[in-house]
Amino acid sequence: MPQHLLTNFKEYITRQQLFDPSQRILLAVSGGVDSIVMAHLFKQAGFSAGIAHCNFQLREEESVRDEHFVQQQAVALDLPLHTIRFDTHAYTADNHVSIQVAARELRYKWLEQIREKEGYAFIATAHHMQDSVETALMNFCKGTGIAGLHGIMPKQERIIRPLLFTEKDRLIAYAALHEIAYVEDSSNITDKYTRNFFRHRIIPLMQEVFPAAVKNMDGSIARMKEAEILYQQAMAKHRARLLFQKDNTWMVPVLKLQKSVPLQTIAWELFREFGCSTAQAQQVLALLDSESGRYVETSTHRIIRNRNWLLVTPLSIPDAPLLVIEAPQQHVAFAGGQLHLRRQERGSTAIPVAATTAWLDAAKVTFPLILRKWKQGDYFYPLGMPKKKKLSRFLIDQKLSLPQKENVWVLESAKRIVWVVGRRVDDRFKITPGTKDMLCLETTV
Repeated sequence: MPQHLLTNFKEYITRQQLFDPSQRILLAVSGGVDSIVMAHLFKQAGFSAGIAHCNFQLREEESVRDEHFVQQQAVALDLPLHTIRFDTHAYTADNHVSIQVAARELRYKWLEQIREKEGYAFIATAHHMQDSVETALMNFCKGTGIAGLHGIMPKQERIIRPLLFTEKDRLIAYAALHEIAYVEDSSNITDKYTRNFFRHRIIPLMQEVFPAAVKNMDGSIARMKEAEILYQQAMAKHRARLLFQKDNTWMVPVLKLQKSVPLQTIAWELFREFGCSTAQAQQVLALLDSESGRYVETSTHRIIRNRNWLLVTPLSIPDAPLLVIEAPQQHVAFAGGQLHLRRQERGSTAIPVAATTAWLDAAKVTFPLILRKWKQGDYFYPLGMPKKKKLSRFLIDQKLSLPQKENVWVLESAKRIVWVVGRRVDDRFKITPGTKDMLCLETTV
């Protein structure tokens, strides 16, 4: 019954631990029945609150009417008022987003600024039970997985929703019982927006068959929230045994993933964090039975089959520009780390064999040197070999994965590769008994 709404409201706040009664709450009030009743409930309950209203200037005179109405309500309730007008159309054009996204971003950014500046503990929005059910239905249709089926959360960081316990009909009845005025937003009547389509078309049809559909679904949503906790606990265990990180690459063992049950769900949860869509999840699973080198590119990552592993790497950034090295006494920073160069006499010092170093015959090296990423068509004479070899073939023989190949750099002199950095010196520039001066190169991370 509407007369019990205030009691249910206070009980819900206590049960969900939304805020401490001594804290000040900023109320997002549009002027519609939901937010106006919320403001009255806060006042009747004796909670300390202020009102915030956004005019998005999307409905011309109607937007001005709503702003003036909220100003009057703030005076009647004796609550502090904060208002702002947004050029929503300009924001939409500048940021290439929809009107709905623009309004949401502008609204929440401004509300947070007011909350922080004026010392409010939380921002309260007037989302109710139907809103939560609509959200869960839309997420179900979008295929968001179990995380989208819990509807709207009562509390998320500094946002609270103290009306989720009640249906809209009770809010309307409460307003009628207490003669509380409110305004109607004409945009809520149309089916132009997705939420309105569900609100005016889908849910009423469901209620024709199941009159208590909204309440029943809300009960299921509550259980879904608890089921999600168990679900995430199980997924945490699967991530721990299936996902390993090495530098900027994530590694998934193929055999372990193949034996995982339920495979579809585990794979979806593992790879969606790397930009994988629902359709691409099936393509990733196909990699489990493919040969090495096959891969799937998501919006943010590349997932590659490499022998007994799936390697997940960020999509490559554009190739780095060529780095010109003018003199032998120099330290050069590049994407692969640091390259240190120095010149010294041959002497009797033993030539190091570490992959991170290269000692060359200085007389055979012509400056400036060019440091760059390798490319198709490159070739060199690997140390100890009399014939040239394509660098692509050399990297295959080195059994490098695709991400490793993409991070190979070469150092060239007069258009000839002198060193595949960290891999192999070119035989034409090696130290010989006749060498007098050496060019010593070393890379560090």
